[in-house]
Amino acid sequence: MACRQFDLVADYLEIPTDLRDRTKYPKRSMTVALPIHCDDGKVRVFAGYRVQHHLTLGPTKGGLRYHPDVTLGEVAALAMWMSWKCALTGLPYGGAKGGIACDPGKLSTTELERLTRRYTQEMIPFIGPQVDVMAPDLGTNEQVMAWMMDTYSVHTGYTVPSIVTGKPVNLGGSLGRREATGRGVAYLVNRATDTIGLDIGKATAVVQGYGNVGSIAALSLARYGAKVIAVSDANGGIHNPGGLDLFALEKHVAQRKTVVRFSESEPITNEELLVLPCDILVPAALERQITEANAGQIKCRILAEAANGPTTPEADKIIQSRPEIFVLPDILCNAGGVIVSYFEWVQDLQSFFWGETEITDKLFRILETAFTQILGVSRKQKIPMRLAALSLGVKRVQEAKRVRGLFP
Repeated sequence: MACRQFDLVADYLEIPTDLRDRTKYPKRSMTVALPIHCDDGKVRVFAGYRVQHHLTLGPTKGGLRYHPDVTLGEVAALAMWMSWKCALTGLPYGGAKGGIACDPGKLSTTELERLTRRYTQEMIPFIGPQVDVMAPDLGTNEQVMAWMMDTYSVHTGYTVPSIVTGKPVNLGGSLGRREATGRGVAYLVNRATDTIGLDIGKATAVVQGYGNVGSIAALSLARYGAKVIAVSDANGGIHNPGGLDLFALEKHVAQRKTVVRFSESEPITNEELLVLPCDILVPAALERQITEANAGQIKCRILAEAANGPTTPEADKIIQSRPEIFVLPDILCNAGGVIVSYFEWVQDLQSFFWGETEITDKLFRILETAFTQILGVSRKQKIPMRLAALSLGVKRVQEAKRVRGLFP
């Protein structure tokens, strides 16, 4: 998907073949074996990956995910998308992504800690505050980042908080980092409603994926006045046409670890949820959720891609033929996380920290600038929002490589 998207953009921008290959291929791709002692006394070996897409504009930046289906190809695609996302929002980073093929739900806390520390140790030659900075992603959290920071700091002999972002606040993490992606999604949806003339106070919203991003996006949309009528997670979904009580749902999820069987709601599958009639659809789960099979059945006015790559290229063509749907592409829509990660990195480097109001204000300013630029390109050149966003990101990386030249 990532390569096909890039090739479309490269054709549109008429990038020469030699520069095209330099812009497309990753700088480094690492695969490491991670043996650890398990609680049952046995040694298990896990596969770990890290892809650094380019270092042209600064250190690479990207998340670390723990999931059974992690592969090198998936990590490479996500690293490429991170490159365009960082360039689009004006951050001084190249894209990166990492992962370990494991099921974190089936590992104890001590096993997760051993696995994280071993992965960090294997990556030490290739990471650093000016080389590659990791962050949480699917299956990882603040605690995982704390273990990574500690492992790297033990190796250097002094505390290096800027080696990772998404850390606990008392270890140099940033206020507002956990909520950043979801808040950014809601802010951009609000701007999109202004753009298409939709009253957000009368709008209905559906959120697929009720993790960190989806839950904050739902709560933030509700604060703007939208009525959230359905949400889902890996176990299934819930639907209430009259609107869900999100604060009660938060308590339910805290106790049950799932949205399933929430009172005052009907069960619904993830597949049914995606085609519910609504004004705002927020896919905030995994890649490839909107496909050729269901793209024609989607009934929303705004498609806000909070996940990475939720729409396949085949589905994209179908959605492009439906002008009633306004798309907020993933590299813009979920950029809030990396933007506040950048703020965290800056704060760590200068050992000077900002308040949450200041951070949220700076986040919205950057998103506003990127949204305005993309919308302007889309309207002026009569191209889809995704192509406009990708063309801005790719062009900035390609131009930076051209100006820097090639050594030797």
